[in-house]
Formats: sequence, structure tokens, C-alpha cells
Amino acid sequence: ADVALWLFGSSAGPTAREAGARGLPFAASYHFSPGTTLEAIDEYRRAFVPSARLPSPYVAVSADVVVAESDSQARELAESFPQWVHSIRSGRGAIEYPDPKNVAPLTGEQYELVADRVDTQIVGSAATVAAKLDALQEATDADELVLTSVTYDHADRLRSYELLGREWGLPRLRI
Repeated sequence: ADVALWLFGSSAGPTAREAGARGLPFAASYHFSPGTTLEAIDEYRRAFVPSARLPSPYVAVSADVVVAESDSQARELAESFPQWVHSIRSGRGAIEYPDPKNVAPLTGEQYELVADRVDTQIVGSAATVAAKLDALQEATDADELVLTSVTYDHADRLRSYELLGREWGLPRLRI
């Protein structure tokens, strides 16, 4: 089968090296390990050997985004992201995404566990998010971005993609 194989990694370890050594594209997981993204990409590029499929390294970088009509509205939609990430990182397993209107703040110790993810989630109006994604692309020299948008209400998630797509001049998204 003519399958487009990618390797997805979060650190400058065996996955990044293997993707490079095999001349495969590499997806760096900024969305769940932001602190190791640059090192993973560097490791991949150092290990890269041209292949029949790729003559040079090809990098995608993932990011969590929440887009709304205004920065403040987007911040409201993203309010429960820390609690959701904490459920994953604390070893309990992902809880159902909490309603931002009914969520208690994390303690200082709990927040410490998720601060890197929360601080690197890209939240705001379409113009705000697009500018931050441009900066991420420039910092990583990514060939493409892979975006996730996690919100309590599915319609808000779809609207997030729609607003960002419109900002980038993309035709109407059919999701």
C-alpha cells in the first residue's frame, strides 16, 4: 500500500532520530510537550537522511488553539482546559471535558503540573491566534501546523476552526 507514514514524537529521543534516519516526515507534539519541541525537531533534522520520499526534512508541529470572536470570549471557552489537562497528567485519565462555567480553580500544586500546557495553549480572536501561530511556525521552521481545539461545547470547537480558517483566507470548512 502507498501509505504516507509519519512519526509523531515529543522529545529528542528515539522517535525523532528514527524519523530522520528513515527519511520520514516528523510531527513534533508541541500541544502536549511544549518544552521539548525544539530539541525534538533539532534531533530529527540532525538525524535526517534523504529518502526516495523526502529529499529534505519535513516537520509538522501540533498546537492547541481556541478561537472565538474576541480574546476575552476565547479565554472563557478555554477556562476549563487546566482541569482537563490535570486529569490526564495526574494519572487519573482524561475526564470528560469540563464545562468552564462549573469548574473550580486548580490549587497551586495542581497548576504547576499543567502550567507548560496552559501557558502554551494559543487562545484568542482569530487575528490573535493567527499571529501566535505564525510565531510558532517561525520559531520551529515547521512546514505545516497540526491544530487541535478542545472546548466543552462541540459547536465552539467547530467555530474555532471556522474563524481561524476565515482569518487565513481558507474556503468555508466542511467538518
